[in-house]
Amino acid sequence: MTEPLIQLRELSFGFGERAVLERVDFSLSAGERVALVGDNGAGKTTLLQLMVGLHRPSGGEIIAFGRPRVRESDFREVRALAGLLFQDSDDQLFCPTVLEDVTFGPLNLGHNPQQAIAIARRTLETLGLAGLADRITHKLSGGEKRMVALAGVLAMEPRVLLMDEPTNGLDSKAQERLLEHLENLPLAMLFVSHDLGVVERLATRAVLMKERKLCEAVMHVHPHVHTHSHLHIHAEGQPGDHKHPSAPVPHDDHHGAGPA
Repeated sequence: MTEPLIQLRELSFGFGERAVLERVDFSLSAGERVALVGDNGAGKTTLLQLMVGLHRPSGGEIIAFGRPRVRESDFREVRALAGLLFQDSDDQLFCPTVLEDVTFGPLNLGHNPQQAIAIARRTLETLGLAGLADRITHKLSGGEKRMVALAGVLAMEPRVLLMDEPTNGLDSKAQERLLEHLENLPLAMLFVSHDLGVVERLATRAVLMKERKLCEAVMHVHPHVHTHSHLHIHAEGQPGDHKHPSAPVPHDDHHGAGPA
């Protein structure tokens, strides 16, 4: 059996005295695209950030790419291999121009400037963003910023994609382009989404964050009487429980992202 790329063993974390995660177990293997679902405030964003060392767990173990990760130096390597797309693109974009922003990651990984620019231009071209290369980053639309932030992550050529509401702020055309690209990437993915249409489209399985725990979820697609289908997600072993997330959501119903 192939060793998981990222594995969490009895992971716990809290902010002060407020427990957020309690003894969470999880593994992500090559080829998987896992949806992380649950109510706002359940700890989904925190879990992604723990995986790349932005927080330190209070208990348990993070094993990434074959090694336990404890120190900051351990997580520097993890952040090079697991690209994190933040929920708010403004938290990720900080260079004056788009090309500079997308070039930053490859430069940080040790590529020389010529190599880094070539990687950045190729990544922008692949995402249909070549025309944005010389644009001022902070003047982009919300959807454009989202795509550029993804380009910055992909330019680092990661083995795993961790994405917090990847379609946040995208119109239907940009979302379709993004999802088509993600479907064709040979990368393992863990992504948070409140849009169950996106979950149905992209995920190979789902896990549910509920009451500080993480459990395997079951996805049921129910054909709609008209043109859409509905997706229900519930904890494994609870086939009658459709409370998390709430009511079934049709493909074209896009919810705004709230705190996760």
